[in-house]
Amino acid sequence: MQNKLNIAFIGGGNMANALIGGLLKSLTSAEHIHVVDLNQQSLQKLRADFGVSTALAIDSKLAEMDAIILAVKPQQLREVITSLAPHLGQQLLISIAAGIRAVDMARWLNGYEKIVRTMPNTPALIGQGMTGLFALPAVTDSQKQMAEQIMQAVGATTWLTDESLIDAVTAVSGSGPAYVFYFIEAMQQAATELGLTAEQGLQLAMTTFNGATQLAMQSAEPVATLRERVTSKGGTTYAALTSMEAAGVRQAIVDAVKAAAARGKELGDEFGQQA
Repeated sequence: MQNKLNIAFIGGGNMANALIGGLLKSLTSAEHIHVVDLNQQSLQKLRADFGVSTALAIDSKLAEMDAIILAVKPQQLREVITSLAPHLGQQLLISIAAGIRAVDMARWLNGYEKIVRTMPNTPALIGQGMTGLFALPAVTDSQKQMAEQIMQAVGATTWLTDESLIDAVTAVSGSGPAYVFYFIEAMQQAATELGLTAEQGLQLAMTTFNGATQLAMQSAEPVATLRERVTSKGGTTYAALTSMEAAGVRQAIVDAVKAAAARGKELGDEFGQQA
């Protein structure tokens, strides 16, 4: 597919920028990418940075595309989709908008079902993203492959067999970077309270997170085994983990992720009520 896919973006924000940068490295070329956005300044930057074509409004050029990526805020999506409808034939629609279900998008399009809903996360901005994907039945195998290749331009992907599982993906990986940042903040705070500088605490926390993650990814052993190897009974790590267990930290994290998933479902219900 190299240099042959025609891809349009509706919305030229941070995630679109990340995807375009990744696509130009791995899948297509600038003359095959078109971006529609209401912000002239954003479009000027995209042209300068990537050499892609741009427009301030949806027009017939969208009919030439193999894939159209919906990269707008959830509250804008219904209006965007309505404007797209006259230009749709067999194009694949890929939504990265949070909360809005593919079945509702199809309903807004009077039954057009060549839709893949995705949930990427912010590490996509540095090519280290994680994206869950769900396709409606009308999406062909080749279109699924296309969607996968597009999202793999900014990281790893996993396919879901049930759209409701997008809420779980949102809770674990979509919102997940915030949990990591939160934990890093707590470790930095602890470091300063123990006498280290804020800079030292941040360096220690971030480097430790990065190293532990890389170790877990490269190891064939379960994460629990890796944890146990660092935890000598009666030692410093044992004291820390015992304190966390006593404070209910593990269950608090599990409950927090479930709360995020529940909110994702609520948002889907809310947006889906739109006629």
